[in-house]
Parts: sequence; C-alpha cells; structure tokens
Amino acid sequence: MTRTEAMQADVDVGLRQYMLRVYNYMASGLALTGLVAAFVASQPALVNAIFGSPLRWLVMLAPIGLVFFLSFRVHAMSAAAAQATFWVYAAVNGISFAIIFLAFTHTSIARVFFISAATFAAMSLYGYTTKRDLTSMGAFAFAGLIGILIAGLVNIFLMSSALQFAISVIGVVVFIGLTAYDTQRIKEIYFEGDGQEVLAKKSIMGALVLYLDFINLFIMMLQLFGDRK
Repeated sequence: MTRTEAMQADVDVGLRQYMLRVYNYMASGLALTGLVAAFVASQPALVNAIFGSPLRWLVMLAPIGLVFFLSFRVHAMSAAAAQATFWVYAAVNGISFAIIFLAFTHTSIARVFFISAATFAAMSLYGYTTKRDLTSMGAFAFAGLIGILIAGLVNIFLMSSALQFAISVIGVVVFIGLTAYDTQRIKEIYFEGDGQEVLAKKSIMGALVLYLDFINLFIMMLQLFGDRK
C-alpha cells in the first residue's frame, strides 16, 4: 500500500467513525425525546400541570432557545458541555411532544414514525454517497422552509385546513431535500479537520441538524397520515 493509499484509508475510517457518532447522537436524542414524550403523556396530572397553565409556553419555547444557544455558543463550549446541552434539548423537546400522544393514535404514530425513518434513511444515504453537489437543493429547500414558516404564522389566524394540508405536503418535500443536503454538508465538514475536540462538537451539531430534519419530517407526515383520536 502506497503512502497516499494509506492516508486515504485513514480518512475513510475516520469519516465512518465521525458519521457513526453523528447518527448515534441523533438516534439517542430521538429515543430520549420519545421516552420523555410517552412518559409525560401517560401522566394526566403532569399533562394538566404543563399544558393547562402558562408553563406550556415555556415548554414550547425552551427547545427553540436551546437550539439557538447551542448553535451560537458551541464554539466556546467543551464537547462535554455541548453534548449535555443536546441531551437537555432532546428531553425538553420530549415534554412538548407529549401532545402528539394525546392527539394521535399510538398505532398511527408508530406507522408514520417508521415511514419517516425509512424516508430519512434513504435520503441521508443519498446525501452521503452522491457525488453531485447538493448546494442548489439546499438553497431551494431553505427557501421552501422560509415559506412554510410564513404560511404557518398566517394560518395561526386563518386556521385553514386546506392551507395546513399544503404546508404539510410542501414540508415533506422540503425536509426530504434538507436531509440529503445536510448529510452531505456534515460529511464535508469532517474534511475541514480542526482536531478531535472540535470534531466531537461538530458531530454533536451534525446530530442536532439531522435530528431537526427528522423531527420536522415526522411532524409533517403525521399531519398528513396520522389518525387523530
């Protein structure tokens, strides 16, 4: 084996380990969110205390705040602190997601989860393996995301079922595209180097990005295919 081949082999091994950490963090975060959501939903007193009081706004807004905090402060944090913040975010997100178990049947939640997981896995694999530059796809999907956010705010006042359906359909397309683009971007970030500590924090941020892609894809699909109680 030549020196170039040996270096390439080291890169391949390092990249696989890095992507495995990303997916492990993401899967663990999803599992934590699901467990917390199921537990809270199974406790009527806890549900009433949270969602029957102003505390519900804290539960709904705290995850957004944690995402921004981690995104802007990760460079100044240790990898251990970034990881702890990610677990806190996943747990708090689980509290807000308890409402899903109250609004939809458990069977349809499980069905949509596996459909979302299969779709996510296929698009993430595509993003990881393709040689095509997905920057244009990412830009298009991001523009669609802005449109969804604006339409969602408008629909708070209109409360239109037709507009909500359109948002969900477009949302599925948007987060499918973002899954592929974000996976490719996370892969490219590995080659920027920066040492093990920085790489560990990048794997956590990569997990957060893919976690958000999956969660939003799941929510959009649940709106389309979930059976309400």
